[in-house]
Amino acid sequence: MEHEATPQGPVLMVSTQGGHLAHLLALRPWWEGRERLWVCPATPDVLDRLEGERLQASHHPTTRNVPNLLRNTVLALHVLRRERPALVVSAGAGVAVPFFVLAWMMRIPTVFIEVYDRVDTPTMTGRLCGPFTTRRLVQWQSQLEFYPDAHLVGPLL
Repeated sequence: MEHEATPQGPVLMVSTQGGHLAHLLALRPWWEGRERLWVCPATPDVLDRLEGERLQASHHPTTRNVPNLLRNTVLALHVLRRERPALVVSAGAGVAVPFFVLAWMMRIPTVFIEVYDRVDTPTMTGRLCGPFTTRRLVQWQSQLEFYPDAHLVGPLL
């Protein structure tokens, strides 16, 4: 992601543990000078990797878990209203869906980064967030076949 001037408000980094978080952490040169808030589950690995960062705990698991989808939707509404972020960024975590939908409704720009390891098919989260994504980034040329509107940035990891 290029170094653009960000409007007032923090950058909301929405993720889950593991690889999704690793992708966002790989963007440290871009985000480290910006005010930010991480929305992630408060699991031991997340707490360890985000030590010293502002963290809003999300509900997990997110994959095909309707009660947590509803909980994260309520969370997204509260966080977006309270923080008034300039931008919402996610690297494909399922928790991104309610944040992207509500950000779109509130006219907050969103950036979706398709994950590194899905080169032949789009992710479910990528498909669900698509209509609510301002800018989509992909890491492989082959991902442009199913995301022709995306920007190829190359591997982040």
